[in-house]
Amino acid sequence: MKKFIIPLLAALLPLDAALAADQKVLFQVSEGSEASWNLTLNNVKNVQAALGRDRVDVEIVAYGPGIGMLKAESLAGNRVADAMAAGVKVVACENTMKGQKLERADMLTGVDYVPAGVIEIMERQKQGWAYVRP
Repeated sequence: MKKFIIPLLAALLPLDAALAADQKVLFQVSEGSEASWNLTLNNVKNVQAALGRDRVDVEIVAYGPGIGMLKAESLAGNRVADAMAAGVKVVACENTMKGQKLERADMLTGVDYVPAGVIEIMERQKQGWAYVRP
């Protein structure tokens, strides 16, 4: 019996890993409250814990009032840095930055940039990413 079960399990494990590795989730941050930022970061941490951080791609897109989450002096700055260290891609909307007269030097180290946050969300959804707006 063992000689049949072990090869069967071995054959199923790579399939399971392949399916899980294809998971991609995008979080939108467009509110300026610290509570909203923390909710997003908690959701991100929970997704990575549930699926395994190496088995899911996670991206946070901040624009509008949510851009404050990514400023160097942000109250959520340490948590954002922890998320990036855990493999989360964090992007700032350059349209919002221009509107708020922010420079890259004003932002947390390690943040990526996109010309338009809303377009980034649209593109990711077309690519099959799950979309969450906490």
